[in-house]
Amino acid sequence: MAAEILSDQDLLRRMAAGDEEAFVTLYRRWSGCVYRFARQMSGSTSIAEDVTQDVFLALIREAERFDADRGSFPAYLYGMTRNLVRRAIERASSFVTMQDGDGALDQVEAGDLFAEMERAETVARVRRAILALPVHYREVVILCDLHGMSYAEAAAALGCAVGTIRSRLNRARALLSERLGSSTSAPVETKRCYA
Repeated sequence: MAAEILSDQDLLRRMAAGDEEAFVTLYRRWSGCVYRFARQMSGSTSIAEDVTQDVFLALIREAERFDADRGSFPAYLYGMTRNLVRRAIERASSFVTMQDGDGALDQVEAGDLFAEMERAETVARVRRAILALPVHYREVVILCDLHGMSYAEAAAALGCAVGTIRSRLNRARALLSERLGSSTSAPVETKRCYA
């Protein structure tokens, strides 16, 4: 059976038994989400790269620690990522400014340049506002609003109650609304983060 069609749990079992292809498949499936979450939480590309590597190294060493009865595999990965990002931030003791965009403005047609510049500025403001949130609010915004996790999935990833997620998300959105003012009152588009 091709590794690409196996469930995360099956891949994890095979990986624990030494199947390299299973690890590669899990890495390809989830490394992008882990990296984006780490980058959004830290604002740092280098922290995100280090944390992504550390998450998958830990997964290789301790595959048996995953317990499906305690939550889903994505929640497990996000929980590990969260803990490693927090440790990395504590070590760094200051945030690194998040880089804007990917340099795609030079390919925008002249008529759309102003709209694209406005959009890029709004994205940069939202990123800065999210990074300025206290960590416990930042992580629920990133998981629920940016990665499209349900309250239950986020609660499993963060190790807290669903009610706590709702409460934190409510407060985080209020703080973001205050910081951003009414100019960006449109809801954040959510997209489930599956690679």
